[in-house]
Parts: sequence; structure tokens; C-alpha cells
Amino acid sequence: MTTTIAYADVPRLVGVDLGYSDWMEITQARVNTFADATEDHQWIHTDPERAKEGPFGTAVAHGFLTLSLLIPLWSDLLEVEGVGSKVNYGLDKVRFVSPVPVGSRIRLTGVIADVAEVPGGYQLVVDVTIETEGGTKPAVVARSLQRLYA
Repeated sequence: MTTTIAYADVPRLVGVDLGYSDWMEITQARVNTFADATEDHQWIHTDPERAKEGPFGTAVAHGFLTLSLLIPLWSDLLEVEGVGSKVNYGLDKVRFVSPVPVGSRIRLTGVIADVAEVPGGYQLVVDVTIETEGGTKPAVVARSLQRLYA
């Protein structure tokens, strides 16, 4: 469920748990497209037959593919009205905790750790977790830095 707030209320977000995004399926086509875009065609990602004999028993998504999906998943969590532009300012302490099997579904959860004023806007520090449906450990944990400008 999306939390919707006004730009002026952004400083009040500190400590807010934004809940969960919708689920997103990780298809082999998505993995192959990412492999083409990044020129990372390692067989554990792109060769499902060979991957059956690999360390995960199946083809898995690239860690950086899973991380990049933070962006579309994030739109399910927070909508700030009155924002002129949004900027992904970076990430701190990213960890790829567990593999994401092709065919599985992932979702995002986030907690606003801090909000700081920056010239022309606010910087949000968000502790995010991407989890795999039915998984026992998160797929990705990170601290996301996002800027909102009026």
C-alpha cells in the first residue's frame, strides 16, 4: 500500500515503516535482458539447464538486477505530492544476502531512517530490504539515499 504525503510533511517521515510493495516476478526474459544490457552473461544467470547443476540448483537473477528493481518497487511504497524532481542519490552498505531464483517473486520494504534538509529539498535515508517470496533470508539489504526537490 502506497503512503501518500505532502512535500511539506516529509520531515515527519523519520521512523516510518512504509510496509511492502507489490510482488514482482523475476522472469528469465528479464534476466536475459539485464545480461545483454550489462554484458554479464554468466551461465548461472542465463543458462537454465547448466544452472541446474550449479551452486544454486537453478538460474538466479544478477544481484545488481535485483538491486536495480528497488526503483520500480519503491514507487509502490511512497508518493510525495508537490515534488518537482526525485533523484536517486546513492546507496550505502549494500549486501546481496541470498540468491533470487528465476521464476520467483520479490518485494520491497522500507523504513525511513532519517530525513535531512539539503539545498532545495530533502534527503531521505531509507533502510530497504528486498525479499523473495517464501525465502528465509532477504535477497538484498541496503541503505538508500533519495533526494526530493520541490
